[in-house]
Amino acid sequence: MKRIILLVILFFVSSPMGLSSSQEKPPIYLIEIDGIINPATAKFIIESIDQAQEKGAQGIIIQLDTPGGLMDSMRLIVKRILTANIPVIVYVGPRGARAASAGVFITLSAHIAVMAPSTHIGAAHPVTLGEGKESKTISEKIVNDTVSYIKTIAKTRGRNVDWAEKAVRKSVSITEEEAVKLNVVDFVSPDVYDLLDRIDGRVIKFDGLSRTLTTKGLKPRSIQMSWRYKFLDIISNPTIAYILLMLGIYGIFFELSNPGSILPGVVGGIFLILAFYSLQMLPINFAGLALILFAIILFIAEIKVVSHGLLSVGGVISLFLGSLMLIESPAEYMKISLSVIIPAVLVSAAFFIFAVTMAIKARLKKPTTGTEGLVDEIGVAVTDIDPEGKVLVHGEYWNAMSDEKIEKDQKIQVVSVKNLKLHVKKV
Repeated sequence: MKRIILLVILFFVSSPMGLSSSQEKPPIYLIEIDGIINPATAKFIIESIDQAQEKGAQGIIIQLDTPGGLMDSMRLIVKRILTANIPVIVYVGPRGARAASAGVFITLSAHIAVMAPSTHIGAAHPVTLGEGKESKTISEKIVNDTVSYIKTIAKTRGRNVDWAEKAVRKSVSITEEEAVKLNVVDFVSPDVYDLLDRIDGRVIKFDGLSRTLTTKGLKPRSIQMSWRYKFLDIISNPTIAYILLMLGIYGIFFELSNPGSILPGVVGGIFLILAFYSLQMLPINFAGLALILFAIILFIAEIKVVSHGLLSVGGVISLFLGSLMLIESPAEYMKISLSVIIPAVLVSAAFFIFAVTMAIKARLKKPTTGTEGLVDEIGVAVTDIDPEGKVLVHGEYWNAMSDEKIEKDQKIQVVSVKNLKLHVKKV
């Protein structure tokens, strides 16, 4: 009986079920980056790498599709990848994706760099805050510094240093097949699962250590961007930042033109704060921002000063010029689209033209209340007027005087009002 029990125990211990827990492969994590590289994206990538390390993962895959982004954010990401003690795999995908500008640095810094079919990489000329305001000497210094940086990254990972330099200086761009031939990336893979099968058994060397990947048949665990980072990523878009700025301006204007409304002021203040948060992360031209703020001053002054629309016209022109100049960058993805600027300015112009037109009409309109509203009104004499008497106008009895004799019950017209006495004439 003891022998049978012993055989049963040995069977379960030696069976795949008994060994599954001890032979379970460490996980590999996957994050997806689709859009501009900005502070929110940088924080998400860095925290994801930290999380993967803490959970003992084999590595982490960054699926990348980006037109580029800010240099400062890119440097934070590259620094974290280079100091990671787990393999970081950058996968430029899916089909149709790109790794441009900042995406080139991130891809080259990976322990393993892979691209999907029909993708491309390159055009890594630096985009900095305030691009275009530097002198030629300063611009050259920035480019030279960026070249040194990308060459160091390429050399560290054993990639093509010459091509890396050309990507910065000449903004060259290549397809996935060319990238493999030029030793820019390791290989081309149609999807993440194929990628995992192909890197199985690969040895990744760290400082004095090496790690062998066992990823064949492994399903990656996805790390999703939190709602906080998604929100920050959305408002970091130049077009969204501009829309927030315009909504904030409208909210403050409505509050100042109708004191006590409260809601427009509160909402406008929130939008303005969010807009300023977004703008401080973007390459802002302060002359453009000053023109927009000047437009706000002109619009507010229009409420207080009788300018017959001149202040509003100046405000619209200032708003348009400021909108064009607000984001100063050679990269299209960092600029505000004209399809947003033109409707915003036209709506502003239409609103203020309407407001000014109504104000002018109100000023020119004949008064309908008070003593001024009695002039030219028709009434009836309730007594003889010679030269003074009483009249009934607007259902009210008034003392009246006339330069001519008016008999009782005759219709009269008010000529003027002085000291609460009507000057009238016959109709």
